[in-house]
Amino acid sequence: MHIDLSVLRNWNRTIDRLPYLLAGAGLFLVKFCLDWTVARLIFGRPWSPYNYLIWPDETTLRVFDLQQPDRAFSLTLLAMSLPFIWIGVLLTVQRLRAAQLPIALIVFFFVPVLNLLLFLILSIVPTRPVEVEAVETKLELEHWRRLRKQHRQVTGEGAGKSALLAIAVSVPATVALVVLGAQVLQSYGFGIFVGAPFFLGMSSVVLFGLSRPQSFGTCLLVATGAATLAGLAVLVLAFEGLICLIMAAPIAYFLAFLGAVVGYAIQARPWLSRDVPYLCLAMLVFLPALTAAESVGAPEPETRAVRTAVTIAAPPEQVWQYVIAFPELPEPDSLLFKSGIAYPERAEIHGSGVGAVRHCVFSTGAFVEPIDVWDPPQVLRFRVTDQPEPMTELSPYRIHPPHLDHFLVSREGQFRLERLPGGGTRLEGTTWYTNRMWPAPYWHLWSDAIIHRIHLRVLEHIRAIAEQAH
Repeated sequence: MHIDLSVLRNWNRTIDRLPYLLAGAGLFLVKFCLDWTVARLIFGRPWSPYNYLIWPDETTLRVFDLQQPDRAFSLTLLAMSLPFIWIGVLLTVQRLRAAQLPIALIVFFFVPVLNLLLFLILSIVPTRPVEVEAVETKLELEHWRRLRKQHRQVTGEGAGKSALLAIAVSVPATVALVVLGAQVLQSYGFGIFVGAPFFLGMSSVVLFGLSRPQSFGTCLLVATGAATLAGLAVLVLAFEGLICLIMAAPIAYFLAFLGAVVGYAIQARPWLSRDVPYLCLAMLVFLPALTAAESVGAPEPETRAVRTAVTIAAPPEQVWQYVIAFPELPEPDSLLFKSGIAYPERAEIHGSGVGAVRHCVFSTGAFVEPIDVWDPPQVLRFRVTDQPEPMTELSPYRIHPPHLDHFLVSREGQFRLERLPGGGTRLEGTTWYTNRMWPAPYWHLWSDAIIHRIHLRVLEHIRAIAEQAH
């Protein structure tokens, strides 16, 4: 089959779905081979298809702040990506023109996972025929009318029944995707937090518009209702707790909204309706495959540091004794900790100096912290060899979701004491941790904020008792 390469020189051209599929797959294979060769043979770094899910990442956005050879590696990959980005954007714009979909959907090309879903959608939906005055061919027009007539026979003339049918199909399918990913594959990544809500928003809207095109406002209402019911189903069926659902809600609703936008664009164009079942089926196959690939191929997450400091009106020698061990803290009055997030209660020390073992007791158990640096009254640094669960799920049932085990992991901790003019102390606490929840930038917002609140609870307690003793 001949592929006309002149499409690569004209933004106003169109491209059919099969050439678009073949071109996209071929470009990906070429790019992967080049990236793998450069990463492995020149920089000695591992590289896999999973890297494209997390690129561009935080290090890419601050590439000029990196040290060598990280900067050279990131800049090399970025430079190699530019021609592929240009060609990919060009072909995708041409494909959007061919399907008469909004060109603004090109923004999804730059979002991990959503770019794959956009590629999948554009590889399935047909090109809008233009050779007859009515735009659709007679065969396509008849097929579309028959499909919508069958849908109206089930739902009636009103939009309410169409909405109920759309939700009744899309919500169970999405819940099944989430359960498969979280409970079976134990992967909390892009497949669950990006792919599933996007699929829910899109599928509910395209099914809602099968009988007749619906307004943008009613499409958003259906997608929002579907997302809410899916969350309630996960809670009622005891797969997740309320707090985790609240944390996931902002990204889930936002991606369901994006899916609804794409679904609205599809259902508003009758010539695309006949391929809706194939599109939904393809996404139902793609998303579990993506989640399975994440489960076996996800790289180790980066180690992050959270630092919090307070000023204490007492000398470092006075503060030090409460750093290595501190008495019972009062019960928290913070809604965050009352909701189930683990909070520190006291700290104990067994031994003295390097090799001593500190136990920081939380509401869910104890952190075991062997001391690596003992430099009184300046630095106390320790590893974390064992830790309790990060939270107790708020649920009507006793549940234990897989993400409570080994997803948010504390690696090291440190207290640094700095003598201030006038005899005071600046006490800084640092936690180094990893979080295997993806997309990482979103979940870092939550984990950084929670760790900071934990730091403050401990540091303010130390300040109170040190100042009182002083």
